[in-house]
Amino acid sequence: MVILLERQSVKSVILRSVGYDERTKILEIEFHSGLVYQYSGVPLKIYKDLMHSGEIGKYFSDKVRTQFRTKQVVT
Repeated sequence: MVILLERQSVKSVILRSVGYDERTKILEIEFHSGLVYQYSGVPLKIYKDLMHSGEIGKYFSDKVRTQFRTKQVVT
C-alpha cells in the first residue's frame, strides 16, 4: 500500500512539489507532468539540501534521481 505524503510546492522547471517522511526516509516528488514518484532510503540531509538548493531541479537530477530506489505512485 502506498501512502501519499504531504508535499510543498517548489520553484522548479521540472518539479511541482516535494514531500518527505523522516520516519520512513521516503522522498516524494511530483513533476509538472503530474506524475508522482517516491524515492526510498533518502537521508534527511539530502531532503534538506534539496529544499535549500538554489537549483532544486538540478540537485534532484544530480543527487536523487539515479541514487535511490524509486516507484511511481498512482494517484
